Amino acid sequence: MRFLWLTLWAWICVATATARPNVILILTDDQGYGDLGVHGNEHIDTPNLDAFAHESLGMDRFYVNPLCSPTRASLMTGRYHLRTGILHTSRGAAKMFGDEITIAELFRDAGYRTGIFGKWHLGDNYPMRPQDQGFEDTLIHKSGGIGQTPDTDGDYFRPVLWKNGERVVQDGYCTDLFFQGALEFAQRESDQPFFMYIPLNVPHGPLDVAERYAAPFRDKGVNESTAKIYGMLKNLDENFGELTAALERRGLAKDTIVIFMSDNGPTRGRYNANLRGNKANVYEGGIRVPFYVRWPGRLEAGRRIGRMAAHIDVVPTLLEFAGIDPPSDRMIDGVSLAKFWTGEMPEERWPRSVYFTQHIKSIVQAPYQNATVIEERYKLISYPKTANDSHFTADTNAIPWELYDLEADPGETTNVAESNPEVVARLKAAYDQWFAEMRSERNFEPGVIHVGTDAENPTLLCRYQDGHRAFGTDPDPIGWPIRIAEEGAFSFFKTDRADFGPTLVVKWQGKEHRQRLPSSQGAATFELEAGEGMLDVWTEDLSGKVLSRAFDVRARRL
Repeated sequence: MRFLWLTLWAWICVATATARPNVILILTDDQGYGDLGVHGNEHIDTPNLDAFAHESLGMDRFYVNPLCSPTRASLMTGRYHLRTGILHTSRGAAKMFGDEITIAELFRDAGYRTGIFGKWHLGDNYPMRPQDQGFEDTLIHKSGGIGQTPDTDGDYFRPVLWKNGERVVQDGYCTDLFFQGALEFAQRESDQPFFMYIPLNVPHGPLDVAERYAAPFRDKGVNESTAKIYGMLKNLDENFGELTAALERRGLAKDTIVIFMSDNGPTRGRYNANLRGNKANVYEGGIRVPFYVRWPGRLEAGRRIGRMAAHIDVVPTLLEFAGIDPPSDRMIDGVSLAKFWTGEMPEERWPRSVYFTQHIKSIVQAPYQNATVIEERYKLISYPKTANDSHFTADTNAIPWELYDLEADPGETTNVAESNPEVVARLKAAYDQWFAEMRSERNFEPGVIHVGTDAENPTLLCRYQDGHRAFGTDPDPIGWPIRIAEEGAFSFFKTDRADFGPTLVVKWQGKEHRQRLPSSQGAATFELEAGEGMLDVWTEDLSGKVLSRAFDVRARRL
């Protein structure tokens, strides 16, 4: 009898586990709200995505950040990106702290299989890689794009990818390869449900796509760059159709939540559904994106919700659907929309009342710089054209506020700040409180690379991950923020031998260590103490003149 009871109990546990939904989260790169046929674009060709939209629940006012890494950090954590170590998209500010808890970690710990296939862009080193952050199966490219340092030998047709931590060069178009990996993962025989993240790198530049995809749009009279973008999205649409068809064939569709969305608005020059602005700015066209979610039998197909929601809401919503508790030791900024999506709660009780966004291409974060406060009706903006100003200081006595009534003026054509001073004051007060809270979390510090660990040794310190103050300014690198847990000997190898010079210099904890090298040798060994701080490396000639700082370094603990 006891054996039968234990067998029954085991069967119940398995049945309960397998009853939890699979989750597929698909994120495109630079696909604007208008880059879908279902959103009124007469030139683009996305039949599979359009059909999916009709089968799904759609969020018509779904907000993200105006550039990609901040959106990706919030999508993984349910937290505003400024809490996580992500400050902008490159030059040392696209590194998420390893102690952030991601949705992948939560699903993995709840018994899900987890996989990522595409663009991570939250840090290339331990402890911030996807395999460090909860993903068991990984197929990604490094940095912010294919062909960027450190993998400059790859392109969209023969990309350099990293599969479960190992460098691989694969023949095939990048989008095809990512979807092939995702299909293999989804169709693997297992009693476990899965969480799968497909963060694509298209239609982000470089605009590389087979001629057969771009030519039909060029023939319609679309300009060259837009024809290539639409061709990339046509290829994506075909891959998306194959994925959803495979779910149907395997009988997985009814048990799988599929979300399709983008990370920010489009680049300039193409249709964006009459929204003002584009990628990199905080007008609606830069931060409002397509968002569709399908779960047959649970979410009403074709339903559209016009209430405001944001990327930070995805984590708590999916956790509730899967019966997983969110972390209790940190602030989760998102709210669960699960019961509103299913119709169990009326929209009149919608939980998101305000959303903030601020994006600056700098490690230094300043109040009021390219900042936005959004409510259901009103949207407040300050200094919207200052995102690239790394030395910005607001004139707090005369902030040039822009206020838009999104209900009456969704195209943001009329600034009503002067006629609504009480609204401006209220939203400014909300912003001030939010900015102070963001600063108090980590004081706007970027994530720290751990060097000399068993998890990653050697560590490739790439100049994409270094400590530049801002993108496009301060050309001299200032090093990498790193942590060394135990003192010891470290070998440093300059990966690019050009301008190596006779002397290699390593600056750590305020001390400069020099070693002269014979011309045939490209590595030097130094004893470094434990600690946390900025590590800088450069070469000098015999007179002490700095020859080069702009190179990648491989550091190995001996």
